[in-house]
Amino acid sequence: MIKNILLQASRSYNPYVPPQTYLWGAGRVSHGELANGETLFLPAQVGTLTDWSIVSSKGNRVMAIKTDGTLWGWGENSIGSLGDGTTGSKSSPVQIGALTDWQYVSAGGNHTMAIKTDGTLWGWGFNSNGQLGDGTVISKSSPVQIGALTDWQHVSAGGSRTFAIKTDGTLWAWGQGTWLGDGTNVAKSSPVQIGALTNWEYVSAGGNHTTAIKTDGTLWGWGNNSSGELGDGTRTERNSPVQIGALTNWQQVYASSGHTMAIKTDGTLWAWGGNTGGALGDGTNVAKSSPVQIGALTNWKYVSAGTNHTMAIKTDGTLWVWGSNGEGQLGDGTGVTKSSPIQLGTSTDWGYDAVNLVNLRITGVSNGSIAIKNDGTLWSWGSANGTRNVARCHAYSSPIQISNISAISSMGSGDNSSMVIKTDGTLWGWGRNSQGELGDGTTVIKTSPIQIGSLTNWEYIAMGSIPGGSQVTMAIKTDGTLWGWGTNSNGQLGDGTVLAKSSPVQIGALTDWQDVSPGVSRTFAIKTDGTLWAWGNNTQGRLGDGTVVNTSSPIQIGSLTNWKYISQGINFVMSIKTDGTLWAWGNNSSGQLGDGTLLARSSPVQIGALTNWKYVSAGSSYTMAIKTDGTLWAWGQNGQGLLGDGTGVSKSSPIQIGALTDWKSVKAGVSHTIAIKTDGTVWVWGSNSFGGLGDGTAVTRSSPVQIGTLTTWASGSTLTNSSLFLTQ
Repeated sequence: MIKNILLQASRSYNPYVPPQTYLWGAGRVSHGELANGETLFLPAQVGTLTDWSIVSSKGNRVMAIKTDGTLWGWGENSIGSLGDGTTGSKSSPVQIGALTDWQYVSAGGNHTMAIKTDGTLWGWGFNSNGQLGDGTVISKSSPVQIGALTDWQHVSAGGSRTFAIKTDGTLWAWGQGTWLGDGTNVAKSSPVQIGALTNWEYVSAGGNHTTAIKTDGTLWGWGNNSSGELGDGTRTERNSPVQIGALTNWQQVYASSGHTMAIKTDGTLWAWGGNTGGALGDGTNVAKSSPVQIGALTNWKYVSAGTNHTMAIKTDGTLWVWGSNGEGQLGDGTGVTKSSPIQLGTSTDWGYDAVNLVNLRITGVSNGSIAIKNDGTLWSWGSANGTRNVARCHAYSSPIQISNISAISSMGSGDNSSMVIKTDGTLWGWGRNSQGELGDGTTVIKTSPIQIGSLTNWEYIAMGSIPGGSQVTMAIKTDGTLWGWGTNSNGQLGDGTVLAKSSPVQIGALTDWQDVSPGVSRTFAIKTDGTLWAWGNNTQGRLGDGTVVNTSSPIQIGSLTNWKYISQGINFVMSIKTDGTLWAWGNNSSGQLGDGTLLARSSPVQIGALTNWKYVSAGSSYTMAIKTDGTLWAWGQNGQGLLGDGTGVSKSSPIQIGALTDWKSVKAGVSHTIAIKTDGTVWVWGSNSFGGLGDGTAVTRSSPVQIGTLTTWASGSTLTNSSLFLTQ
């Protein structure tokens, strides 16, 4: 859930990695997609292709993206909503243009919105309400760019309006004025910001109502509410976002025509709104204006809905359906309506989210259903001509070996992508690559490790990212030169530009770089002379130079020469000096700096007076550290047991985790933590909804639990909802 950077331990303080190591992973991994539809009462496979990446559908129209970045469409096209330049319907997929840089697509009522890999926004189709956002009300039968911005992260096309989120967390809307969310009833033909907040994470546009989740896990809704579909306990429509209850553990929400489905971080399933045909799944046909829990199970993974029916996938890969069934939309072969969930078949290989609950693999159209299995095959039933957003994923709740990669000397991980350096000095990468963060000269996803170039002098690798957003990679070679690639909109690469790079570029000509820590929009580094350097975005003085001036080239922070190790979290930095003192600066809203306050700091401040700090790791909004005596310490945000102290209470000062003195290394991530003891055992705690802890369950842990019985673990790294481990 939490947007945050992910970075690997410092080169100078990275725990010892044996010369012969093996890479293992747990949690969400892999990519690959598909979708289409027919009119069938039992699921039937659609075609034989296995290279579909994302699929989105509304009504009788389907839009899809393949793994090569090409865009395809089929179905109803009377208004040009397929984008192929015609108004003729298509009964099989046709390619839309020849470009190969499409990243995400969302089909609305009669219009389509899409985002390219460069962050630009595009739209086509019906535009009478300005729902394309191009400043006109003229329909388009081919994609047109919406403005010139390159920071669009997520878009959701509704009936006659569109909602989108930028990489800075702001929420934007345009189209039909009623229920747009800006407090007015005036139509907008260009994007307008909804409020001034910057913590929106996910938005789902239904027919006439919209739901969204913020980064703090709160749930919000606005729009039509005649059936209670907003869930605020009333039937009153809202023209601005209102919070639904006070809970902060909402993980996923799906707005359909007249009802809403959601899943919490504890895996429970909830529903509210219209209940025609038993679409809510609570065993009744009675509408609900507040969320009601569906059963008592805690293993729900993803939910999607059509007009009056719903589908959901559990963590065991089984598919469940309920609601209206007159046209076979449930796919159970009966045509009989079901008001409670029933399992569809016995398969346990139905796929789900691969990135961040934005691209998904099951969808309900008006009277049909579409789903993708983990093998990339597409299935449909009922009166289905399409699907909503889909992205493939296979989740592993216990560690599995990754491609037999061995002999690793350095490892870095970001948002669903990873890079390693082997002991022979070669550089390898795999996973998400939309920003060129793998450095192979492309923006194409890689589902298995590929070598980056042919050089053999790479020494240290680190990645910074936000889930579903920008990613940057920094590396140091054995000759002490610094290199960077990936996103660069804030100058975070340090090459004097703000241009993204899909291949490594050298940062300056110096050969004395020792440690580097890239983040979402800024980078910090330490030289061999102990000086501290920074570059990138400097909002609120977070570079620590006492100014708020951005810089796209390295600048020295202060004049001290005793900086030893640095770790960057989301908008905050932790550092240890050669004298063993601990220092911090940046955002402190959750007490993540550890100075006993919630006050932000624009320059480094010392945390306490102790001189025995050995290692520190900055996570999302919390920090983990180890002292020279082997004790483990934590502070900051503590949702889902991130700190490991057995509670969910945040701390603004360091507290000891247990009484043991044998902790060797620790890695704080987005929503879970990995630590290794001196005896070679590996321990984990925090969120586990995707099996990212690797303990064989999906149960959240607020105290350290051991993974298996092996004593050969060498290092660990956290991805957004998964983990990487190294063993001898």
